[in-house]
Amino acid sequence: MTAVDVRDTVFIDGAWVRSTGTATIDVVSPHTEQTIARVPSATSDDVDRALAAAREAFDHGPWPRMTMAERIEVVTRIKDELAARHRELAALVSAQNGSPMSFAVRGQALSAVAAYASALAVASSTELEEERPGLTGPLLVRREPVGVVAAVVPWNVPQLVIAGKVAPALLAGCTVVLKPAPQTPLDAYLLAEVCATAGLPAGVLNVLPAEREVSAYLVAHPAVDKVAFTGSAAVGKAIMAAASENLTRITLELGGKSAAIVLEDADFDAALPALLADAYPNSGQACVARTRILLPESRYDEMAAMLAAAVGKLAVGDPSDPATMVGPMVSAAQQQRVLDYVKTGIDEGATLLTGGGVPADQPTGWYVEPTLFGEVDNAMRIAREEIFGPVVCLIRYRDEEEAIRIANDSDFGLSGTVWAGDVDHGVEIARRIRTGTYAVNCVRFDVAAPFGGYKHSGIGREYGPEGLAAYFETKTVHLPRVGA
Repeated sequence: MTAVDVRDTVFIDGAWVRSTGTATIDVVSPHTEQTIARVPSATSDDVDRALAAAREAFDHGPWPRMTMAERIEVVTRIKDELAARHRELAALVSAQNGSPMSFAVRGQALSAVAAYASALAVASSTELEEERPGLTGPLLVRREPVGVVAAVVPWNVPQLVIAGKVAPALLAGCTVVLKPAPQTPLDAYLLAEVCATAGLPAGVLNVLPAEREVSAYLVAHPAVDKVAFTGSAAVGKAIMAAASENLTRITLELGGKSAAIVLEDADFDAALPALLADAYPNSGQACVARTRILLPESRYDEMAAMLAAAVGKLAVGDPSDPATMVGPMVSAAQQQRVLDYVKTGIDEGATLLTGGGVPADQPTGWYVEPTLFGEVDNAMRIAREEIFGPVVCLIRYRDEEEAIRIANDSDFGLSGTVWAGDVDHGVEIARRIRTGTYAVNCVRFDVAAPFGGYKHSGIGREYGPEGLAAYFETKTVHLPRVGA
């Protein structure tokens, strides 16, 4: 039996301290179903202590008062240390959430490092003050840090999501209370170690693993100036309501039900590998997954057969095996949720083309076979609700106008793709789809680009210049006219 990594402290005010409570969180391997670690379950009193430290560090500490160049120096050290430890970081995330190592190195660890690097590049070209002419006289416009940030992150790509919040928050001069998901606290502990070693002042970053009730207490706390949340739309709505009581600023990156449109003239042989990567990233546990694939009626049978054959060959198994493409679901509850949706799809009349069950060759672990449904109507639940697992729907369309209508007929608007014979025509399609990000004839997630969604996919943008701007307040100072 694997030894359990027991952590008995949380990170508050630059130090590892005991929680005020006695409850713990078991971190369980989705592959072996064995407990691999145990951490304290933070209490509301711990939240009070962490926010007091963050508040003191912001109101009276050196961090917000440093120059941008000084903050860049510290955050660069954080980025460099994460880069040096990226394989350790990837293995840690994979052990907690079952992310295949084929994805964890690139999509979990190195993407997080890239997000820090991108934020640093944006910060280095950001002016914190600028003079402008006004209608009544000269103006000085300042960008000032928003304050204390509550960063609440999910389990699926924890370090990348953390980087999208913590990197710009730190560079802007904010202080942070980071609340990792209970399934994946260990990589946040590693980040705290890295930040302390890099010389981040006490109180600027605090790390509290906690369950949902304590998270709710954190986001509703009057000491918080901004909440940055990634997760489900349902929880995002609850956070928005709680934050409204204090008029707390929010950034919400929520779910998706994104569509990939394959046009009649697309080179389907070339598109197929990318379509699979787009549809089943991180074992389907990704908000940007293109879980609706829209196929032209004239080529539907041909394309559906090719997709079903390719999905049936996806390697499923131990996430630590480099050959694995689809790993386990993060928990038994998530596995059952996905299987329930498979049953719903069958009951609704969709055609199960491949998968749909638990792999027979996986005696332990919370696995679901890569699943592909054909003959899906966009009104079905499996086409409208975020399943967050390896389940993809094929939908027929008669012409481009119908494809665009179906793609836009969703409560979500996070991502999407079009595969076209002509790139310019693909861009025309992209302009008509109401999503926050879109791709033409490629698969890409770029941490230098603004990321976020329309509709129920969220509010605000992360990464790129827009991501840094979200952590500033703008102040106008009116100056006297020259000679007045």
